[in-house]
This record gives sequence, C-alpha cells and structure tokens, in this order.
Amino acid sequence: MNNNKSWSEVLKDYGDKTLDSKKTWYGAVAVAYNRVRPRYPQEIISRAIALTQLSDSANILELGCGPGIATVQFAQMGFSLLSLEPNREASELAQQNCAEYSHVKILNTSFEEWELEKERFEAVLAATSWHWIDPAIAYSKSVAALKPNGHLILLWNTPPQLDFEAYQSVDHVYQMLAPSVPVYARYEDQDTHQEHFQEFSRNITNSECFGNLHYGSSVCTANYSLDDYLLLLSTLSPYIALNENERNNLFAKLKEVLNSNFGDHLTLHYISAFHTAHKI
Repeated sequence: MNNNKSWSEVLKDYGDKTLDSKKTWYGAVAVAYNRVRPRYPQEIISRAIALTQLSDSANILELGCGPGIATVQFAQMGFSLLSLEPNREASELAQQNCAEYSHVKILNTSFEEWELEKERFEAVLAATSWHWIDPAIAYSKSVAALKPNGHLILLWNTPPQLDFEAYQSVDHVYQMLAPSVPVYARYEDQDTHQEHFQEFSRNITNSECFGNLHYGSSVCTANYSLDDYLLLLSTLSPYIALNENERNNLFAKLKEVLNSNFGDHLTLHYISAFHTAHKI
C-alpha cells in the first residue's frame, strides 16, 4: 500500500478485500484486539443515541462487531442486538463477552452473506467497521433492514497514536524497516483525521440512502505500556499485512528507540467520533 494514499483510496482497499480475506484477517490478533483496542467514550455513544431518539426496546443490527467492544456497551444500556462478525475468532470472543446479555445474539457471518430481514431494525450500528463493507452493499442493504424511521449509527476510534515529537523519534525506523506502512497507521494530525471524517460525511449524504446527518467527535487520551502499544499496532491492518520477520524487526527497533527516549509508558491520543443519519 502506498503510504500517501488518500482516505477514499484507503477505504477502497478495505472494501475491496475478498470475503475470504475479511473472514480471516483479524484471526491471529483477535485476542490482542479485544485487550488493547480502546473502548468508545460513553459521551460519544450517548450523543449518538440522543440524536436518533432510540427507545430502550430498540432492535439494533450491528455490522462487524469484532470481539464485541461496542456490543457490550450497547447491551449494558438495554438494547437488543443482532451482531454480525465474519471472523470466527473474534465472534467467539464476542459471544464470551456478551454471554450475560440474553438480548444479544452473535452470528459468525458477514453482512454481505447475511440473509436480509427487511424493515426489522430501528438502527444499524457499525463501530470502526463500516469501511470494511463495499459501499454498494453497505448503504442499500442497511436501508432495507431498517424500519421506516430507522437510523444509521457509525462509531469511530482512530488508532491511538504517539504525539508528534515521539513519532519524529521513530520516523527513520519506518523509513528503514517498513516504508510500506501508510501514514494513517503511523501518525496523522487531528486536522487530517477530521478531514477524513468530513469526507465520510459527504459519502453518507451522497449515498442518497440517508439524510439528516449529524457528526460529533471528542479527543481522547489513553496510557499504554510500551508492550501494549506494540500489541496495539499489531492489530492494525497495515502491520498485519507485513511479513512476520519485517513486523518483528520493526517492533524490536521501535521498542528500543521509544524506550530509550520515553521510557516504558506512553501517552497516546485518538479521536472518538460518531455519524448518525436517518433513513430516507
């Protein structure tokens, strides 16, 4: 992957992956994903729900639930969820994480393969997963699954990343050992992230499937040990795409440089955001 690709091209790379690839992509890192990926701030979820005015008894169709990070958060609020996850290892973790919630059902299948249940759901939810679905399917099938007054809810967490000073200390490591890793998986400033989200807003509106679009975001801080930061990187697609030796050499050198300059603990920053839109 060219490390200067625009966001629209990056989205196309995700959406164009084969179903077989999507089913196995996160298998080896599902446990790490469950452990170190950040949760969604309650403030972001609450703002999205307030805009959609979902009732406590609403049925939600969740696309690409992963290990159930957002699933658990919505289940704790009392919503009923049918959550689809194509990766077997991630879906098994989601079932474990949601075992106490009788109103949650996890299916190990893709949205593309799921048999459409027309106009059953009050909301379609995708938490940092919408970009994995072919837009031609994502919008039209979501609309078909929604009741007439249904809503689309997209949640996003950008990858937690180093501040610019810390990234500058390791930029040469990437140039030397893994130049194929794109900038969005290394370091991107918050203005660039916001531009990406605004482009996503335009894509939703241009789909002609949803209207009354709302967007909101919040800058979040998280503390990671150095080992957990490298584990976090291992769950990002551009690092999964590296061959094992390349990835191991990169992580070893990143650990050496970061530990020398900043010690064993890092403060990372990320943007948590939402889009909501009403079915047209």
